[in-house]
Amino acid sequence: MRFFKKVTLQFIFPIFLIGILFTSCSKDDDTSAYSCTTCKTTPDALAVNDASIKGIYKGIIVGSTGTISINIQNGTSAITATMILDGVTVTLTSTVSVVDGQSYVAPFTGTFNESPISVTFSVGLGGSTPTMVSSSISGHPNAVFILSKETSTSLIEAFEGTYAISDGTKGIFNLVLSRAISKFGYIAKENGQTDTDSGSGTVNSSNQLVEDGRVIGTISGDEVNGSFKDSDNNTVTVAGKRTL
Repeated sequence: MRFFKKVTLQFIFPIFLIGILFTSCSKDDDTSAYSCTTCKTTPDALAVNDASIKGIYKGIIVGSTGTISINIQNGTSAITATMILDGVTVTLTSTVSVVDGQSYVAPFTGTFNESPISVTFSVGLGGSTPTMVSSSISGHPNAVFILSKETSTSLIEAFEGTYAISDGTKGIFNLVLSRAISKFGYIAKENGQTDTDSGSGTVNSSNQLVEDGRVIGTISGDEVNGSFKDSDNNTVTVAGKRTL
C-alpha cells in the first residue's frame, strides 16, 4: 500500500510492537452510533503487575483479520490467550511459568478450525517489548501481530477495519491504541497480497490519529474513520470498528 510508510518491526514508542467480523458488537440501527458491547471500558490488568512480565497483553492480527488477548498470571496462576481470527474464537494455553529476573518466551497452543496451532510469545523484563516471535496457524501462514502490555491505568483497544484508495486498491486496516498514553500502531494489507505495511503515531487531544504530522483518522466512540491524500494525490479512506 503506497500510502503507508514501510517501517521496521520495532515501533518508536515503548509498549507497541509488531507481530472483520463484528458479531460480538452491535449497531442497533442506521442512526445509532456503533458500540462494542463486549469490549471493556476499564483495564483488565491489575496494578500489582504494571511493572511485571505478569499481566495482560492485547493486540491485533492481520492475515486475515483478528485480535488476541494474553493473560500471564494476572491475579491467578492461569497462562492463557484468547484469539479471535476471522470470527472464530480460539483458546490457547501455555505451561511455561514466569521466572523472576528472566525474560519470558512461551509457546501457546490450541485448535483452530479442527487443526492444531501454536504461537510463540516473547516479552522482556517489566513487560517490555511484547511480540509474537512465530506462529503456525492453518490457512494463515503469514499472520502479523501488534501487541501491547495493558496496565491498570492504560486500557488497550483494538479496531478492525478496511482502507480504500481512489485508484481502486482496497485492503485490511487494523489498529491498536491506548488513549491514556496517546499512542497507536496499525497494520495494513492489500487484498490478495501477502506483504503488510505497519506504522505508529500519536492520538492528539481531538482524538485524531497523527502519523508523521499527518492526520489519518479520527476516533469517535468505538469507531475510527478518516481520509487523506497519498503521495500520488489519491484519496485514501480508512474505517474501522472496535472489537477488543
